[in-house]
Amino acid sequence: MTRRFRNLFFLASAAGFAVFYLWGLHLLPGFGHYPGPYGDVLNALSVYERHATDVITAVNFDYRGFDTLGEEFILFTSVMGANLLLRKQKDDKEEDPPLDLARDRLAPPTSDAVRVAGLALLLPIVVFGIYTVTHGQLTPGGGFQGGVILASAPLIIYLCGDYENFKRITSHVVAEVAEAVGAGGYAVTGLISFIFGYKYLQNFIPLGQTGDVFSGGTIALISALTGLEVAAGIVLLMISFFRQTLVYRKPGEERGDHHA
Repeated sequence: MTRRFRNLFFLASAAGFAVFYLWGLHLLPGFGHYPGPYGDVLNALSVYERHATDVITAVNFDYRGFDTLGEEFILFTSVMGANLLLRKQKDDKEEDPPLDLARDRLAPPTSDAVRVAGLALLLPIVVFGIYTVTHGQLTPGGGFQGGVILASAPLIIYLCGDYENFKRITSHVVAEVAEAVGAGGYAVTGLISFIFGYKYLQNFIPLGQTGDVFSGGTIALISALTGLEVAAGIVLLMISFFRQTLVYRKPGEERGDHHA
């Protein structure tokens, strides 16, 4: 395939996409003219039926919880595929890269201002991540958003320190187990519903008092499991990518250009 043909193919594909995209925008209802009726029905019933004041979380983890299970396993499969491609082979050898490549891949020293600001933000980020995961049934948030926030904590450790500090607070095995528990726990929650004679993923936990952190029944449980899976999955990706791409200097080494 020649370069000219690839360019022509791209231009034709982009033009076709632009036509359908503009067509879709043209058919959208005007701002403030929501056609309903599903959103109106959910707004009217979700608090009464699910004791959840955040309708989006109720939709994600209850009304269409089976669809969200599929979305979670998309992330699970993607992380698994990335780790499979980046896994260490038996015949892999750790060698010093060429000097010019090592210079390009060595991270610049972290300034004191970045270290202080990052470490000061670390605890608030962890607390906010836990809050987002556990209060998704009450306020905008939930497991997906909270999991991403929690996963940023190890990244801040890396940015404020170095790869050695990142390795001290992360474990590939623990992250794999946590991701599996989060994804598998979501699926098993649906199976537990069968034990009570309900449909798959139908609520079997007391709904609690509306507005309380323990309200929402299985919504809160599934949100927590999703947060665990998302946070662990992103940490696994960071571990794999850092291991493959970073060059770092070990303490005490005169010549420290090594693959991480």
